[in-house]
Amino acid sequence: MISNCKIIIIGGSAGSLQVLMDILPLIPKTDSFAIVIVLHRRASDDLTLEELIKVKANIPVKIIEDKISFKPGYLYVAPANYHLLFEKNGTIALDTSGKVNFSRPSIDVSFESVSEIYGNTVIGILLSGSNTDGTEGLKAIQKAGGLVIVQDPISAEMPFMPKNAIQNITPDYVLNPQEILDFILLINKI
Repeated sequence: MISNCKIIIIGGSAGSLQVLMDILPLIPKTDSFAIVIVLHRRASDDLTLEELIKVKANIPVKIIEDKISFKPGYLYVAPANYHLLFEKNGTIALDTSGKVNFSRPSIDVSFESVSEIYGNTVIGILLSGSNTDGTEGLKAIQKAGGLVIVQDPISAEMPFMPKNAIQNITPDYVLNPQEILDFILLINKI
């Protein structure tokens, strides 16, 4: 287990929202790390996802704007139609460059960015989805010394994304949603 975790970054696509709705209410408030969620979503200004997560989670949700400061104890949700990038000065940047794996936000882009800045203090979690996004980002997290968890494809509504990751990397853990929750509850001994 990582005892110096500063950030848990969770990526997902089709089928991942239900997993989040099941586990987020059970994660207590903590000041030791932040949680960042990067989900494939429609390009719009709609904040329904952020509002839904705000209602469900015990951890306070911060709406992301370009160049906001990134702090432990908060839950951040990547906004629609922007890639989410982490900067050395402790801020989050929003980027409108081209789609990666047909998506913006791209899980790979955010995972790769967070690995460069937070290295071995990152836990990357890849959930259900139906394309290959996330695999290259998980490789970057592992290379930087971070820990990688992939949802067990058997428990995924859309197993293609986690299966692709398992076929291309050796995750530290392959867990079902309950096991993912149990793992998170042990991080930094919440």
